[in-house]
Amino acid sequence: MNRRQLVKSLLATGAVTLTGAGCAESGASTAVGKLAVGQVSTSIAFFPMFIATKKGYFKEEGVTFGDPPILGNGSKVAAALKSGSIELGGSVMTDVLKLSQIQSDIRLVANLVDKYYIDIITGTKFEGAAANAPLEKRIAALRGKKIGITGPGSGTEALVVYLFTKGGMDAKKDAELVNLGSEPPAALGALKGGQVDALSFAQPLAQQAEGTDVGTTYISPARGDIPGLVNASHGVIFTTQGILKDKAKEIAAFQRALVRARGDIHGGDSAELKKLLAEYRSGMPDATLDALLPQLKDEIPATNGFKRSSFDAAVEFHKFSGLIEKDPGYDRLVPANLREQ
Repeated sequence: MNRRQLVKSLLATGAVTLTGAGCAESGASTAVGKLAVGQVSTSIAFFPMFIATKKGYFKEEGVTFGDPPILGNGSKVAAALKSGSIELGGSVMTDVLKLSQIQSDIRLVANLVDKYYIDIITGTKFEGAAANAPLEKRIAALRGKKIGITGPGSGTEALVVYLFTKGGMDAKKDAELVNLGSEPPAALGALKGGQVDALSFAQPLAQQAEGTDVGTTYISPARGDIPGLVNASHGVIFTTQGILKDKAKEIAAFQRALVRARGDIHGGDSAELKKLLAEYRSGMPDATLDALLPQLKDEIPATNGFKRSSFDAAVEFHKFSGLIEKDPGYDRLVPANLREQ
């Protein structure tokens, strides 16, 4: 995808405007001590934010914000950041890398999940290679299938594009991509009802699907199914250079609160953590919650920082998929205090 095509794609979804493709409007829109935050979904990436809110960490560290709107896909998160309706956007590296190709002032604020935590989930009537078959056979089995994604330009679409490219196919021609939005009940309902044969969705949807006998985790990068994509920066918080400067104290407080929440995930009381997870994603069976707890510790890093190797893995994934043309630069996107070589 060249720059012209990328701009056209982002314009179509409202992520940028013609007058602002080069540089976002800088400057904060909230009062001192406050932030405006939006997020793409209620995936596991944003569980630390939920913990920090419930336990009062944000307020104790010196920053407050309202309930983050769930915007449904990364293009809407980017558009909200561009318009000034939010100051921090929670999404995935797909959106950050694509936006950084045409907007030079995008900056990362926190690494939420250091693995590509989107899975391919197949329904109970899926016809094709078994879930334990070699990866290339599982990829080939997706040809001609209806695959549910959150929306165009999303990280969920990116995984499908990557897999089909890896298998010598074109996702836009060799499958039917069905836009379902980011609501878990709608996605699970579509899979259960046969509207789609498979889903490409962020965790913990795969765990919910298995826990309710709706589907099976078919391909999981985080599980190690795709060599080279095990450790890759994926779930992130991002902003612009102008906001990073204008709201430096508030963002630093936000980051400190996240680190405290990460501490609860990695070394806190397991019973309390399970209770919080059940509240965060209601309706999950007890066994699913138990299975998720060790995964959280494995996938959610203890710090906000970005390892160079994980950043590079994310860049290579998106270049291979044709979603970006060039490396936007680790030193440009990652502020000095978040660089972990």
